Amino acid sequence: MRISISYIILCFFVISNTINAQIDPSLLKRVSKDTTKVLNMDAIYNRPTLNINKTPIAIGGYVETNWQHLTTDGVSEGHQFQARRLSIFMSSSIGKRVKFLSELEFEEGGKEIAIEFASVDVEFHPLASFRAGIIVNPIGAFNQNHDGPKWEFTDRPIPATQMLPGTFSNVGAGLYGKKYHKNWMYGYEAYFSGSFDNSIIENTQNKTYLPAAKDNPDRFEEINSGIPLFTGKIAVRNGKIGEIGLSYMGGVYNKFQEDGIIIDEKRSVNIFAIDFNTTLPNTKTFITTEFAWINVDVPSTYSQQFGSKQQGGFIDIVQPILNRTMLGWEKATLNVACRLEYVDWNVGKFNETGGNIGEDLWSVVSAISFRPNSQTVIRLNYRLLKQRDILSNPPSITDGFNFGISTYF
Repeated sequence: MRISISYIILCFFVISNTINAQIDPSLLKRVSKDTTKVLNMDAIYNRPTLNINKTPIAIGGYVETNWQHLTTDGVSEGHQFQARRLSIFMSSSIGKRVKFLSELEFEEGGKEIAIEFASVDVEFHPLASFRAGIIVNPIGAFNQNHDGPKWEFTDRPIPATQMLPGTFSNVGAGLYGKKYHKNWMYGYEAYFSGSFDNSIIENTQNKTYLPAAKDNPDRFEEINSGIPLFTGKIAVRNGKIGEIGLSYMGGVYNKFQEDGIIIDEKRSVNIFAIDFNTTLPNTKTFITTEFAWINVDVPSTYSQQFGSKQQGGFIDIVQPILNRTMLGWEKATLNVACRLEYVDWNVGKFNETGGNIGEDLWSVVSAISFRPNSQTVIRLNYRLLKQRDILSNPPSITDGFNFGISTYF
């Protein structure tokens, strides 16, 4: 949801002056989080925050900034410094089993400002909690679990942001619940919300591109088709094995009627995703992966450059190599990591020749990261990326380095 920047500045000015005038810093205390019984669906709540003494309000956030030097086919824009994002959280326990949580995100140094999450949760039963407001659609794992300090890589996964529309949020409502039994955890989420629109096939990318729907300023106020998008997910976690999640998101995206007159047939988008994460017990190797398959009903009048099927995913492997007191920081960690990514925006063959349609990408990112504490990461990445056009011509090659820091506060 886009917001007037002057309004944001005014709000922060009022809040900061109120806090400076009335709150003794000694009354601020860090809220501890239980990390032993969490699923990916808990990522929105499982964040470090500061509680203001004797009030129901907790505040927090994270920041990301980095340097990069990338070259594509021998051409480079040189050295670049980037203020990627600043996110502010605010939550409140309104009453018994009634909570409110919000996230306000500033991207690219304030170029884009959005309310990413703002919901009221009412727990009727551990297996039946009601959520309404601006929700983060639970497709895959990364869309909900996207905070920069959690990752060893400066860039978000390409399949999650340039194939899937992460981070994707909408106004909606639904139910979620969890259950614990010995070493097992079960969870589900089911929401109806705002949906996609025609921009997924009518965009500047000139291809089927779901992230284009995020640029629609009206998507928090109206649904293009008039039919809500459904997003559902089930997840199972075993403390010794890991967590697996299965999710689906789908609905009608086009405006098929105007003033009660049918102007087009209903055209749907359907997304299926699977995610998994685990930590190997002996080596403490952390592995997380996510894959998705997309089907879009593209009108027959569109050319074959607009794919009706897409697929892709990523896998991260993070290996701690030192975990001890370093440079005066207790329990500091040095990690090495690798990310493999693949996206095919147009799965299929040309009708005329039978040859494979291109428009695909693969990438390998290596990383070294240092964590002075669990909430801060300093990371150096090297990326090698190859991308082919629709005709499968020899790929363009992008490579280079990123260096950055991200931390909760």
